[in-house]
Amino acid sequence: MTTRKLTVQEQLAKWPSHMVLKVGAVAGLIILLALSYYYIPYPGLTDTGIRIARNILFSIFNPSLDLLLDFSTKNGVVYLLFETAAIAFLGTLIGTLVSIPLAFLSSRNIMPNWFTNLGIALITIIRTFPTVVYGLMFIRVAGPGPFTGVLTLAIASIGMVSKLFIETIEDLDPGIIEALDASGCNTIQKIQYGIIPQLLGNFTSTAIYRFEINVKYATILGMVGAGGIGAPLIFAISAYRWKDVGALLIGLIIFVLVIELISSKIRKKLATGE
Repeated sequence: MTTRKLTVQEQLAKWPSHMVLKVGAVAGLIILLALSYYYIPYPGLTDTGIRIARNILFSIFNPSLDLLLDFSTKNGVVYLLFETAAIAFLGTLIGTLVSIPLAFLSSRNIMPNWFTNLGIALITIIRTFPTVVYGLMFIRVAGPGPFTGVLTLAIASIGMVSKLFIETIEDLDPGIIEALDASGCNTIQKIQYGIIPQLLGNFTSTAIYRFEINVKYATILGMVGAGGIGAPLIFAISAYRWKDVGALLIGLIIFVLVIELISSKIRKKLATGE
């Protein structure tokens, strides 16, 4: 069905109401800015902060090569980066595997509304808590170390991944399932040829995107004792070992760029087939 274009007279007739909406939107933004300034005042930069920022920037261009090129010890940048990647990978894998059945049980086109509301409420509660809060709780349960980081990222991943999986499942094309049903396919064949091809690409893309996020989260979790490169980085900054800070930051920057490049190519391949 084609949509009729508005005439000039009709557009001019609607102009006052559009103006009221635009003025209201601008006024709302101004009010939000004023409230933000009230609750978050700007104290200004201190001399110590400026000096630390200058030292960090200088250290990036003058890193400790012994630490950066250390491939043999657990204190080297290479080992710490692989530990961070392992934490992010296992956390993403566990979170994704748990999210798949949870998403199916929380999809309105599969389960009744009263049941899906329970699943969505659970996912919302999981997404409410920041990742660092989970990290601090699991440190008390499992103690500091990489395993705590894996548990933290697994739980944190469930909230986001489940939500995106639910949206993908609810967008399934029912016509494909009906066509397979009319062709005499059984349930397994309908899942194999109708449901999985529609979900696999989006599920994989979502999991890869979450892995990118978890790589960054694993670095932050290291600062609270959950393994990875975060703890050595914060220790080096606290001890003013700026060359070590530079080596850790350079390794982290290169590592994140490589992860972003590889994951972007994989997601593009899944989306376009090129």
